[in-house]
Amino acid sequence: MSSVVVSGVSELSLGELPMESWMSHLPCALWDTPLYQLAIPGSHNAITYCLDMNDRSPVDLTQPDMLQKLDKYMKPLIRPFVYKWAITQEYTIKQQLDCGVRYCDLRIAHRPNDSSTDLYFYHGVYTTLTVETVLMEIREWLDAHPKEVVILSFSHFLGLSQELHTLLLTTIRNVFTSKLCPKMEVLTLRNLWALGYQVMVSYEHNIASCHSDLWPHIPYWWANKCKAEALIEDFEHRKQHGRPGGFFVTGMNLTEDLKYICTHPTESLKDLVMSTYPTLLSWVKEQTPGSKVGSLNIIAGDFIAESQFVPTVVTLNEKLLKWPS
Repeated sequence: MSSVVVSGVSELSLGELPMESWMSHLPCALWDTPLYQLAIPGSHNAITYCLDMNDRSPVDLTQPDMLQKLDKYMKPLIRPFVYKWAITQEYTIKQQLDCGVRYCDLRIAHRPNDSSTDLYFYHGVYTTLTVETVLMEIREWLDAHPKEVVILSFSHFLGLSQELHTLLLTTIRNVFTSKLCPKMEVLTLRNLWALGYQVMVSYEHNIASCHSDLWPHIPYWWANKCKAEALIEDFEHRKQHGRPGGFFVTGMNLTEDLKYICTHPTESLKDLVMSTYPTLLSWVKEQTPGSKVGSLNIIAGDFIAESQFVPTVVTLNEKLLKWPS
């Protein structure tokens, strides 16, 4: 068992901390490290555990025209494939937070032909849970974990009018109230704890610049590869050019294309992901957080609760500690 030594006191490896409260258990030597220099585990397409399996629900409008036509005329044949490759997380949002996830990739949509103002998440198809319901669940979890901090990335907006954006912002503020962290310079755990802030909202829309409580879009390194080795090669190339200045995400999510799906008819996205995790996590273990060229920050993945993904990422923060000579 590895251990961290801080001020001459031997402690458990960071990967052995209780993951539901790993931030509050970090050694005090890391309390003044900016959050964008810590290694933070994230959930790619976090709300796909509740996709609408009712075949009357349409596929989302970002899908290729061919798929939309096939779905319209050959739904019983097409839908099982859509579901198998659209689900990226099987655990609920509270379970993901309990597992240690602190960055959530949230893709927001208004369903077509829906006369209500309800908003949903989507990936292939729409979710059954509304955005407001999920945000309330996150709020309840934060109330029970007052020293944990989450980064919520709202992006890939689909079908939202200006009025719906305004309504979404109102919902975010009503749900998180004083926990919502405004744009600020000293973004450390010590400072956030002192001020009672627990939520950073990143918003991929130009209105973010007009609001002090919305952080700009967080860059997401997406390799668009279906093989682990190709994914790693892409990230190694990006690392040579240096990390962005603030928050950024390294997306460990593999991307299948139509050719791959057709040539692997019995597989699912989960099969693909779980078969590649040993290779991907071996690479993650070699990474370092911090401010230097080549360092990483948020690392997001699929099916994060079904592997050692989260403890592996959290353990990287040991490399930021000053080891005794």
